[in-house]
Amino acid sequence: MEQEDRLLCKRIGVSGAGLLNDGDTVLTHCNAGGCATAGYGTALGVIRAAFDRGKKISVVSDETRPLNQGARITAWELMKLGIPVTLIPDNTAGALMQRGEIHKVVVGADRIAANGDAANKIGTYSVAVLARYHEVPFYVAAPLSTVDMSIPAGTGIPIEERDPTEVTHIGGVRIAPEGVRVRNIAFDVTPHQLIAGIITEHGIAREPYEEAFKAFFMEKRKETET
Repeated sequence: MEQEDRLLCKRIGVSGAGLLNDGDTVLTHCNAGGCATAGYGTALGVIRAAFDRGKKISVVSDETRPLNQGARITAWELMKLGIPVTLIPDNTAGALMQRGEIHKVVVGADRIAANGDAANKIGTYSVAVLARYHEVPFYVAAPLSTVDMSIPAGTGIPIEERDPTEVTHIGGVRIAPEGVRVRNIAFDVTPHQLIAGIITEHGIAREPYEEAFKAFFMEKRKETET
């Protein structure tokens, strides 16, 4: 399974590497790298593949509150790989886009509906809206196994709400008043209309996503049979 996952993620990287140009600064949200997979990554796999081809890619990793996966994991992974990375607070992404300092966005996904709506860590939808306003291409990178064809649209994806202490505390230290009400929605859904392409191990799916996914699943079936 580990070997299969590494190969699959590398194929995702190859599929998406051409989307990133020499000199691009790429924003990513949460963690979709080696620690989230068997060692290569999906969204970070795309960035790694472009970097390994000699493209001068730099990355902006937002902190990804409330659990700070971008700060704790993504930034660390990129530094270990030697890929230039800058860490920002979540609410800085719009300002950097406004200044023209972000050229692409690449994120992962936890589940994708048949129409291309993609569920990912909370805050992804906000980044996608900012990207659309500033005309920054927004891509999702995920294996085909993430696509659930039984769910027609993102409204059918169940969304988890987590322990309020994830918001009221950081590292065990309380940062909010006792008794304050909290909403800790763990994921959000980015509508397919905001997504420029979904990068899979079988290629890049584009609108209409359902038809592209069907073709990819057909390819996957043929691969399995051979």
